[in-house]
Amino acid sequence: MGVALGVTVLLLAAAVPEMVRSQDTREEARSGAFNTAPADVERSEYSVLGKDANNRWDGRQLYGRLLQAEGSSPATPPGLDRIPAPGELVVSPALKKLLASPGAAELRERLDGKITGTIGDEGLLGPSELAFYKGADDLSVSQGAKRVTRFGSPADEEPMDPVLVLLVVVACAVLIMPVAIFIATAVRFGGEQRDVRLAALRLVGADIATARRMAAGETLVGALVGLLLGGWFFLLGRVFIGDVQLFDISVFPADVTPGPALGLLIVAGVPATAVAVTIFALRGVAIEPLGLVRKSQLRRRRLLWRLLPPVGGTALLLPVDLAGGGGGSFSEVQVTAGVVLLLSGVVLLLPWLVERIVGRLRGGPLAWQLATRRLQLSSGNASRAVSGITVAVAGAIALQLLFSVVQRDQEHNEHLQRNESRLSIWGPSSTLAHSEALAGKLARTEGVTKAHGHLQAWQEARGLENGVEIVIGTCGTLRGAARIGDCRDGDVFLVPPTAGQDTGMVPTPEETGDRVGRGTEVILDGASPEGAKERNIWQVPDSARTVRALPSPHGHAEGAVLITPSVLPQKRLESPSFNGWAMTERNGAALERLRTTVFEVDPSYTIWESADQEAAAQLDTLRRAVMAASVAVLLLIGASMTVSMLEQLRERKRQLSVLVAFGTKRSTLGASVLWQTAVPVVLGVGLAVIFGLGLGWVLLRIVGRTDADWLVFLPSAGAGVALIALVTLVSLPFLWRMMRPDGLRTE
Repeated sequence: MGVALGVTVLLLAAAVPEMVRSQDTREEARSGAFNTAPADVERSEYSVLGKDANNRWDGRQLYGRLLQAEGSSPATPPGLDRIPAPGELVVSPALKKLLASPGAAELRERLDGKITGTIGDEGLLGPSELAFYKGADDLSVSQGAKRVTRFGSPADEEPMDPVLVLLVVVACAVLIMPVAIFIATAVRFGGEQRDVRLAALRLVGADIATARRMAAGETLVGALVGLLLGGWFFLLGRVFIGDVQLFDISVFPADVTPGPALGLLIVAGVPATAVAVTIFALRGVAIEPLGLVRKSQLRRRRLLWRLLPPVGGTALLLPVDLAGGGGGSFSEVQVTAGVVLLLSGVVLLLPWLVERIVGRLRGGPLAWQLATRRLQLSSGNASRAVSGITVAVAGAIALQLLFSVVQRDQEHNEHLQRNESRLSIWGPSSTLAHSEALAGKLARTEGVTKAHGHLQAWQEARGLENGVEIVIGTCGTLRGAARIGDCRDGDVFLVPPTAGQDTGMVPTPEETGDRVGRGTEVILDGASPEGAKERNIWQVPDSARTVRALPSPHGHAEGAVLITPSVLPQKRLESPSFNGWAMTERNGAALERLRTTVFEVDPSYTIWESADQEAAAQLDTLRRAVMAASVAVLLLIGASMTVSMLEQLRERKRQLSVLVAFGTKRSTLGASVLWQTAVPVVLGVGLAVIFGLGLGWVLLRIVGRTDADWLVFLPSAGAGVALIALVTLVSLPFLWRMMRPDGLRTE
């Protein structure tokens, strides 16, 4: 059973690459064509116009797209058999169920369409995904829509942020190590009874080599049966995995398939590891025909060789540098080996630490003396029982440290009040009238305390490497961006980044020479009035006034040119877009009303609460995946500790019965069992905190950060202690059954 539980989790972990690949393939099939659609696709009977309509509801992501057929035989995305007509909705089964619920009135109003069908599995990332396609009749390429004639085109994906890749590598190593430790511990269950059987076999003529082969064969059979049982558990769970959703992650059963290489490694590696551990455990036992001698010479555990793996792991990790000269890349094998070696120090040092500490314990209440004496005689078993949880706690602490600084980089909350939330709104291919209308609707939305939006465009400028930002709007709109004073149509204003603004940066003399100013020549792409000397050049007039930008929840103020509508027609600007922000009351209702307002104006507009939307989304997905995997690993560790505890109690059945027969109180024995578990746990969690913070420090050094929350170990350490307490409580009923006089019987 122990091996079966471990194999189940290993098979699930081996299926993760296939799950990721399947989801990427589905995402590519439905969105790849739009992501890479060239601008010169001509209208045909197969063409379809599409526009992003992604949204969020109650913290969950909604995948959405507006579709408009242009021909008689339009291409259809995966999961659809036809393009929905204007006003029609085709939704995922999960979204259909959500829309039918009483609490989704705001979402029904936002989507505002008649449901005419459901999306098939081939068009969804998972059975619980919220997704929809909505028919439209007002899409055009000039307004930001993309034209495609087929779906499933390959897209050039941006590589994941190296820091996020580091998180993935560390998370995999941290989550798999406790499973491997558990399997190695499980094959040693029942070792004392096995040794007695081997002594009986020696009595009837087996030599030492035969006895060892029998022990290896017995373990091999148990490992093979566990392997088959674990495979059956995996297949059984695979059937129902589509109904399970952890941290907004759901997968189709067909996607949960281990890769051939990893599957073969598990099938061959688990039995081989079991046999190796068994042979290694027999090194301290002399099996003779008339009995056996266990550890005839008690040798103190040595410290020096136990320090070599963590030192080696640290040496592998220290050269990795993602903040300086590392070039933004690293060897995944090197990092994985370094993390595994460093965390193995917890497993190797714990038995030595427990032996040294309990060897010095003397006196105390009777329950304490029984517990400490048992630990002094057999501290190895107690250490092995908690080694899995200590590695999990150490790894969790390191991950939390790394997560905390990465997430802090994705969030800018310095401008937020405690009762407010800040959202940024961006929309492509906007117009002046469109942006003015949306800004007004944002301000009038219930629950919005402040809002601002304007039309902007980034243009090339002679002498400016990064170009210049052009903001166009009425005087009322410009007053929301800067202190412009008197204003009338035809005015131009300059907003340079100066000391005291939100950037907190003072430009150097070299920088001030590379800034937009009067006379700066801005390169335009649109048509200019007839008779202009240079059709694509606009020069900032000498009458432009320098003004100061107003503080903005965006958290920064870039140098920009503010112009009124008559100065420069918007059609001459390159891809003008809407850029705005809104402050809302910190409650879900206000946020959802704001999303509805933006969706009604243009579903393709994006709303986010993070400075870097893509990285924040990747980080959120990774965080949820790690949390879901952590739950599975903690459940496995809890099961392993329960099995280990019951096995130890079963091996001590006669001892417990003798103590009860001599008048020892059951409460005293129960307390002694609790102390026997508590001492290794306290020492193990303390060691895990040290190693977890040490690994976290090394990882922070890799990404060039030191401003982490060094108290993040408290929840992880508390979870480890709570799990131990729960396992002890579960084992108490079994302990009471062990403490009976009939336990003295023997054959």
